[in-house]
This record gives sequence, C-alpha cells and structure tokens, in this order.
Amino acid sequence: MGLFDFVKGIGKKNTAAAEPQQQAPAASSTEKQAAPAEPSAQEMANKLLGHVKALGLPVSGLSVSYNATTDLATVRGQVQSQADREKIILAVGNIDHVAQVDDQMTVASPEPESKFYTVKSGDTLSKISKEFYADANQYNKIFEANRPLLKNADDIFPGQVLRIPN
Repeated sequence: MGLFDFVKGIGKKNTAAAEPQQQAPAASSTEKQAAPAEPSAQEMANKLLGHVKALGLPVSGLSVSYNATTDLATVRGQVQSQADREKIILAVGNIDHVAQVDDQMTVASPEPESKFYTVKSGDTLSKISKEFYADANQYNKIFEANRPLLKNADDIFPGQVLRIPN
C-alpha cells in the first residue's frame, strides 16, 4: 500500500464507459472547479473503475475515488497477487488526469514488489530490458508483466509507467 506518482497530462485518454459505484461523499468547496469539458470527480472515478473492469483484471470489491483538486485516485479492493495489484495501480495511474494513485488494496498472497519504470522519449521495451536485465532479448518479460495494459510491444509512450518484474 502507498502513494504512487505519475506524470499528469501524459497518460492515455480514458474512453472507458463509466461504471456506476456507490456515491462518494459530496466534493468539498475547495475542490477544483472543472471546466465544461472536464469530467466531475465522480464521473472520473466511475470512468477509472470502468477502465479497470474493461481490462478484466481479477479484483473483488473494487472501488475508485478521485479528487479533482489533487488529481489523486484512490483504489480499494482485494486481489490475489501482487502482480494484479500493480497492474491495477498502473491502469489507473497511466490515465491523462491522474497524477497520483493511493493504493488501499489488500493482497491475499503477498509477494515482493516489482520495480516501476517511467518511459522516456526514445525508449523501447528492448532498451529497457537491456537496462534492467543486461539483455535486450528479455523485452517479452516486461511486455508480459504489463499485459493487458499493453496490447503490443510498441504500445509504450513517454511518461508511461511500466512494471519491471524481478
């Protein structure tokens, strides 16, 4: 559990259908006023929830809240593995309006955490693999560790955060 930082404004646009969830308490008057085209905090939370569910990641009791003032998404739920926990954090954090993810999930079978890596301009999975494993041909290990978040090995962009398994 903890707080994870992401590069706000760089992530993918969230086009997932909003997933209704239990209403969070009403936003305080100190929350940032959304521009007309910007989703409300509750709409953003519902879209983030829909995004995670669309990926088919195994999680029970999943809920997502979003604070528009701090661009903080809080994720709660129960997962079986550390890998699923990390994929959910990345699924939420690599979205355009999210700057931080507060992980409040529980893991049934705790395991060592993976490293997280922020993609830089010019990076490829092979280049990242060479940096972490001293072997560019291990790129598929990184690709598989980030599925279903990545659809193909060329589906990375600067600012995106990836899991790097031990």
